Amino acid sequence: MATEKSFFTEVYKVVRKIPKGKVSTYGAIAEACGTRLSARMVGWAMNAAHTVTPPVPAHRVVNRNGLLSGKHHFGSPTLMEDLLKSEGIKVKDDQIIDFEKHLWIPKSKPLLSPKK
Repeated sequence: MATEKSFFTEVYKVVRKIPKGKVSTYGAIAEACGTRLSARMVGWAMNAAHTVTPPVPAHRVVNRNGLLSGKHHFGSPTLMEDLLKSEGIKVKDDQIIDFEKHLWIPKSKPLLSPKK
């Protein structure tokens, strides 16, 4: 459990750095945390982010194609889209328009290697 919490903490640190009007992906955040193949765990962290202080802008995290794949974890079916639109990001059919223009890639840490 301590490992999960510390991973989530690292994820939240990265997500809090995503500028307004930008989005990042689960995979890019996992890589920035040094765990390239942990995109799904980043999704779990985003699902739990609503209970974290200071707030985590989870609405800025989308899948690798710019789809709002986590939208069902928000308070209403349109909340994620509404939050992105309030930051100037256009969304159509649950996909970000001009995804590459809005994509923010965090700097990566070296990949974690298993302890021997």
